[in-house]
Amino acid sequence: MRDRAAAGLIAAVVSGAPSTLWALARGRDPLEATRAAGSIVAPHADGPALLAASAAVHLTVSLFWASVLPRGLGARRGAFAGLAIAALDLGVLGRRFPHIRELPLAPQLADHTFFGATFGALCD
Repeated sequence: MRDRAAAGLIAAVVSGAPSTLWALARGRDPLEATRAAGSIVAPHADGPALLAASAAVHLTVSLFWASVLPRGLGARRGAFAGLAIAALDLGVLGRRFPHIRELPLAPQLADHTFFGATFGALCD
């Protein structure tokens, strides 16, 4: 796929699957990470407004990373790039936001890894 934005959008859409499946398997709220993302820009919102804020944050961040990641990574190197992104997104920036900080780490790492692998596989 030559279009970085399209690859980034696809990766953004599927990248939440690991944490969603993890939450469902453990009887947790599958929208917990979604709400946490929305709280970055709308900390006092709830319901549809919080979900809209979450979509905006997630797409903006995903498209940013899609614009800076190099082409031709492939899935394996893309997965490692996703872990590097997680270090910055979660370890540095996300620590400033309580709802992000409270999320279980492993599913969030899996989401970032899946984003990178998907983008890497799609963007040749």
